[in-house]
Amino acid sequence: MVAGNGLFYPILGFASCVAFIYMSFGDLSVSYQKETELGFVTRNGNQFMADGKVLYVNGWNSYWLMDNAVHDYSRPRVGAMLEAGAKMGLTVCRTWAFNDGSYNALQISPGRFDEKVFKALDHVIAEARKHGVRLLLSLVNNLQAYGGKTQYVKWAWQEGIGLSSSNDSFFFDPSIRIYFRHYLKAVLTRKNTITGIEYRNDPTIFGWELINEPRCMSDPSGDTLQDWIDEMSAYVKSIDKRHLVTLGLEGFYGPKNPKRLTVNPEVWASELGSDFIRNSEKANIDFASVHIYADHWFHDHKFEDNMKFVYKWMLSHIEDGDKLLNKPVLFTEFGLSNLNKDFEPSQRDKLYKTIFDVIYKSAKRNKSGAGTVIWQFFVEGMEEYNDDFGFVPWEKPSLYKLITEQSCRLARVHGLTQYNANLKVLCSQRQ
Repeated sequence: MVAGNGLFYPILGFASCVAFIYMSFGDLSVSYQKETELGFVTRNGNQFMADGKVLYVNGWNSYWLMDNAVHDYSRPRVGAMLEAGAKMGLTVCRTWAFNDGSYNALQISPGRFDEKVFKALDHVIAEARKHGVRLLLSLVNNLQAYGGKTQYVKWAWQEGIGLSSSNDSFFFDPSIRIYFRHYLKAVLTRKNTITGIEYRNDPTIFGWELINEPRCMSDPSGDTLQDWIDEMSAYVKSIDKRHLVTLGLEGFYGPKNPKRLTVNPEVWASELGSDFIRNSEKANIDFASVHIYADHWFHDHKFEDNMKFVYKWMLSHIEDGDKLLNKPVLFTEFGLSNLNKDFEPSQRDKLYKTIFDVIYKSAKRNKSGAGTVIWQFFVEGMEEYNDDFGFVPWEKPSLYKLITEQSCRLARVHGLTQYNANLKVLCSQRQ
């Protein structure tokens, strides 16, 4: 989803944020006296594996972590969010490992990086490691927020070497592809100034997401995007053979896939230059990603109609993971807008429960529905970063209860509660 840049950081609110966390989760110092040891996440057919155990993900998005880690007065939000997520039994946080040419830019211009911002990303990874949370790091945005593919095209155009001013030239312009490969190499081989570990050797990183919500509408056939996927996934694997790689898809079926007629939300979804099966099936893509935003994809559906779609949408992709891809399917964004005309807070509870139930049934049956990643969480005092989907989890008791219950029941399916200190404490309270 679109998430704009926050240019100002209100200091007020952090103390109350800590108070809220304390009241909701108790003494946060418990369970963190010793750093959690993490192993690399791998794939065994249609399932994630971690430390020799099957892993089903209950996670969340906080895209803003690196941005807030840049400055002293906003940096404590990072640790507070990761600590709170860990205490909720959440195991994966998806966040941006990019900021191209904008405020607090990591990449100032092609191949030029702001060391202060890179140290902020170091801090995010170190804090995640400290709290036993793995990070799914996204590497560029299809949207304009935080630079995205638009910024790469601008750089090439400004240097007089761009083939086109179209945003989609990000995918086909050889010069821009070189820019992006240089960026990938810089990030993957970065040595963390806090932990001393190169990113490519750090098991704190769950995996790499090539691009958030890729679309190449100038080529509906999908050939342009697929060529880019093949090149960039192979390039990442040539540098980093230890981490999983995913694309970052929304999950739409392309013009040659029969499911475009029966599962896609509307006709437009098959004309975006992407295809869930084609883009996910190559060997260098380790797991498939899907988003769930029925209320944004349909223009005239009521809530109950959207719920029926969500159920069908998830089962279709899980079926693909089992029968066609033999890969895990991770639902890396989902949410419900509070700007919908008929919005009621209870609708979010119903949506979350439906989605969580599908994943729980998948876990019980050893199916490919490998987990969910909520869009999105904040701590207090961050309204400038929020959108119509995000919330502070401890301010929503019914959602908090659903989320923590999902953490425990997923962990119990494969006996993970005894291996994770946070889950052991959380789930013993919920017997």
